Amino acid sequence: MTRGQYTETEIMSQPAVWSIALEAFGAQRNNFASFWAEAAPEAVIVTGCGSTYYLALTAARLLRHSGIDASACPASELLLCSDAICPPGRQYLLLTLSRSGTTTETLRAQGQFKSRTGGAVITVTCDSGSPLADSADLAIAIDAAQENSVAQTRSFSSMTVVVQQMAAHLAGNSLGDSRQLPAVCRQLLESHGGLAISLAEDAAIEKFFFLGMDALYGIACEAMLKMKEMSRSYSEAYHTLELRHGPMSMVGEDSLVIGLISPATANQEIRVLREMAEMGARLLAIGQSPTELAPEIPLPADLPSWCTPILYLPVLQLLAYHRALFKGCDPDQPQNLSAVISLEDI
Repeated sequence: MTRGQYTETEIMSQPAVWSIALEAFGAQRNNFASFWAEAAPEAVIVTGCGSTYYLALTAARLLRHSGIDASACPASELLLCSDAICPPGRQYLLLTLSRSGTTTETLRAQGQFKSRTGGAVITVTCDSGSPLADSADLAIAIDAAQENSVAQTRSFSSMTVVVQQMAAHLAGNSLGDSRQLPAVCRQLLESHGGLAISLAEDAAIEKFFFLGMDALYGIACEAMLKMKEMSRSYSEAYHTLELRHGPMSMVGEDSLVIGLISPATANQEIRVLREMAEMGARLLAIGQSPTELAPEIPLPADLPSWCTPILYLPVLQLLAYHRALFKGCDPDQPQNLSAVISLEDI
């Protein structure tokens, strides 16, 4: 078997799998709407582990933009610090996120939440027959997004597509624009794959900094994690303007600073990137707003902001994949990692 063949296939299959994810939400949209109305949550907690915790960060912010009081936390903290996260006196809804639906912390946090609060539970997963899906009140599953690789790629992005749809529905937005997502993903992968390879194979780059704000911070964290998991490279993620407050001491000629630029905060974020360039860093800007920085990955300017967070990720997955191959790592089976974390004593 060729090293990394599963990961490459899974990254490149995302346009087709995103179409399936859109269909999965569409099939459940009426059930979701009626369930949410009946649950009438005063607050929403979004949780997961690893990649899906970073997805929870993005999901919670998208829900807040939809007028929902939502917050994100790792499943382990929901399990072990529940009094601080969901104190008595409010009607909570829990949104759990898991590729496998078998991660110990998430399963036990979901069970404890239900017994402790009596609140409703929605699960987004890639295994419709998993324990997490079985024990949820409502499950939205994208079975086609399951993976052979340890590092999540299409599973993460497909679940993100679903939570974007959920938040947009709750905000009363038209979901028609989301039909463009698979085609845009395909165009990004095809048009910018060469750029991903050239940056990945640049031996002068030793550090990767991923910057994002608002709903894009969780995407920046996931891009950072892919680089660490697949290639064992130095990589960090920060809220964009926070890079100035200490972390930029690590930035120099050996650094690639990647800005996930939000239209609402573009001017301030572009200023940070220019400051990093003055320190010698290489730059990569991704966004809907022209930055006049090179190289740049433009996203469609006509898509609404709720629809775009996941579009920032596919090329960065390719960057991590090709960096792994360049360093002689196997992106299918990262060192010390397994696809599912099972714990007996938590």
